[in-house]
Amino acid sequence: MRIRRTIELGEPELVRALLGDGDRHLRRVREALGINVVVRRERLHVDGPHDGVEKGVEAFERLVGLARSGAPIGSREVEQVLRSVRNGDAVPEPEEAIPDRRSVPGSDLLAGRVHPLTDGQSEYVKAMRAHDVVFAIGPAGTGKTYLAVAMAAEYLARHSVHRLILVRPAVEAGEHLGFLPGDLREKVNPYLRPLYDALHDLISPNQVARFMERDVIEVAPLAFMRGRTLNHAFVILDEAQNTTPKQMKMFLTRLGHHARAVITGDITQVDLPDRTPSGLAHARDVLRDVNGVAFVHLEKRDIVRHPLVQRIVDAYEACRDGLTDEPRELDTPRS
Repeated sequence: MRIRRTIELGEPELVRALLGDGDRHLRRVREALGINVVVRRERLHVDGPHDGVEKGVEAFERLVGLARSGAPIGSREVEQVLRSVRNGDAVPEPEEAIPDRRSVPGSDLLAGRVHPLTDGQSEYVKAMRAHDVVFAIGPAGTGKTYLAVAMAAEYLARHSVHRLILVRPAVEAGEHLGFLPGDLREKVNPYLRPLYDALHDLISPNQVARFMERDVIEVAPLAFMRGRTLNHAFVILDEAQNTTPKQMKMFLTRLGHHARAVITGDITQVDLPDRTPSGLAHARDVLRDVNGVAFVHLEKRDIVRHPLVQRIVDAYEACRDGLTDEPRELDTPRS
């Protein structure tokens, strides 16, 4: 059965945000849901099969909500909303939005907002607000690190913490960096680059540089945490699946007064030597019933990178049994 629905927008700016450059957002929703969408005088007229129209109206209403809150509408947001309405996910509550790039006296934090885009991300944001220690476990692209850095930036901007410390195990170099060229910073920077990328996306580069000069923001390999006590700090341990149980315990016991920690990782991407247990998987088993510690498990449906990423994850999972890093001989063409 075909039905027709109308969405009142009322604001030319809202229409432009929903349509996208060259009407690309409109075309994407139309193609994804098999519906017809026509824009007339700041109204969207949607018609087609009942299920497609209902999902299309819900998708446009979610996008309208994002646009009215000041969030930019790009291809990533459109794809995530489409995935969300197909899966029947609930709409994240507006109060869960994480301020980012907003104006803060004495800083270059710029205007804008970071929103959880899936149910899993909403649960993650709630957990970070409610618990001092949060573990976020899930596949690549689910926003584990990005949302943690956004939350830490909010705490820093509100002066709820004095420092932001981003930590990553340099497991690719076995935490033994002496053989690499350059000074200490040049040795470890390649392994910490993803954390810098998230920081620069959320806080202006000039402010990041000033914060780092004053030790307000620190980015360091995990080995450098030994023997320290981290007071009044928001600490993020990224790629935690590549810690050993001893390293994980060492990290967690660094927390001092008024400190918070978020630990992120993907237990399906462990790069430790064979038969070395992952500290993230071990912590999940040991700490699951500890009061004040929360575990959030993100799934494939929470992936918010390029739409191809989820399909790539699916493909690798389908052939996981045959996945190996061992070299194999290539077939030699017959002459």
